[in-house]
Amino acid sequence: MKKRRKIDDIERSSSMVEHLSAADRIVDVIVYLLCGLVAICSVIPMWHVLMSSISDGKMLLAHEGLVLLPVGEATLDGYKHIFKNASIIRGYINTIFYTVSATALGFLLATITGYALSRDTKMKTPVTLMIMVTMLFSGGMVPTYMVIRALGWTGTPLALIIPGCTNAMYMIMMMNAFKSVPHEMYEAARIDGAGHFTTLFKIMLPQAMNLGSVIILNSVVGQWNSWLSASIYVPNKKNLWPLQLWIKQITADNENFLQSSNPDYSRYLIKFAVIVAATLPIIILFPFFQDKLEKGVISGGVKG
Repeated sequence: MKKRRKIDDIERSSSMVEHLSAADRIVDVIVYLLCGLVAICSVIPMWHVLMSSISDGKMLLAHEGLVLLPVGEATLDGYKHIFKNASIIRGYINTIFYTVSATALGFLLATITGYALSRDTKMKTPVTLMIMVTMLFSGGMVPTYMVIRALGWTGTPLALIIPGCTNAMYMIMMMNAFKSVPHEMYEAARIDGAGHFTTLFKIMLPQAMNLGSVIILNSVVGQWNSWLSASIYVPNKKNLWPLQLWIKQITADNENFLQSSNPDYSRYLIKFAVIVAATLPIIILFPFFQDKLEKGVISGGVKG
């Protein structure tokens, strides 16, 4: 009897297993191939730059095509050149300061705004529309510069932190994140006497941090790669330049190294080494956000 029941259980469980058809398997193979192709196309350029940065400068100059292995004897001369320059270290410090400040301030603004928009208030609809209009229309670079100059921020770090610290998209994303939190948790906190800030930071925000992590990562990447605002607002204040602007300057300064009577071919490696030096911190940071990023993308696609 027990043997018969066991056989029935096995047949029942096997009948519940979904078997893929031939068409489904073909689609899966195509998807895997496309994902693999995209991954290869994304990795190869960075690998080319990395291998070029540790190649022999003279031999690399004469080399054509992709560099999959170091050309000539591997060397770190390119990195020695850039880190021998104190401006690179200063650029790192400035960039870290701008990135942390703008990300923290921007996330705070997006969080408070998103919380306010997620509540049922009289001004919710007009304020939401006003914020969404800014996603479609912008005053432009010249009017923005005039406003920054009128505020007296040109030539100061404020011009690199305040204007781009957040945007309307992040506010809308946080609004949706707070809407996905069960309303019963909000009501329970309010019944217990919690104020809005307590409810926001101790109850609501921890539940919305999957999507919040996506905003933080996007803000960090955007601020880390920013150089245009520095070239506009602090062009003559080199002590305020971020890393990306220093990289642009160092690369331009080494373009004509071949015109000297005794050229230092290792200077040809600088343009590759600075790319690696600027990109490596973001590559190291990304795995720590991967789980949150995946959960945030999934929760962002679910209507609250």
